[in-house]
Amino acid sequence: MDTGEQPESGTSADERVEDSPTPWVAKHIRSYVESNGQKGRLFHGMPTLLLTTQGRRSGVLRRTALIYGEAGDTYLVVASDGGSPNHPNWYLNLTEDPAVDVQIGGEVFPAWARTAGDAEKPLLWKQMVSIFPTYDAYQAKAGRAIPVVILERA
Repeated sequence: MDTGEQPESGTSADERVEDSPTPWVAKHIRSYVESNGQKGRLFHGMPTLLLTTQGRRSGVLRRTALIYGEAGDTYLVVASDGGSPNHPNWYLNLTEDPAVDVQIGGEVFPAWARTAGDAEKPLLWKQMVSIFPTYDAYQAKAGRAIPVVILERA
């Protein structure tokens, strides 16, 4: 089915992107995409990007909106899933296939995703908590180490 949307970077026109099944996230993504990043780039004052991963079992492209930070030439996102005891599906997807697409504002680009290592994570975590302090509360209830993901342009 042709949705009239531009294909994501690195995808062909016949590859469909499925947005988050969470209704408020899907609405945020639609606003972001339809306005070419003019709406939705800031969510309650926090910068957000759109991350597209390939489903590890289905192969379907899946898109979600995430708060992000910057560290040099890279972008940072946190795999908190609201403090859930399980990693979010988008994180599990990128650990299987680290080739992702990122949209920031109107720019869409391919990137490589990797989980921050033990030596680099504390500083990056602190940076992300300065953007969204609730990450500390999520970590306290998660019962797992919440990963910080580094996105590097491909």
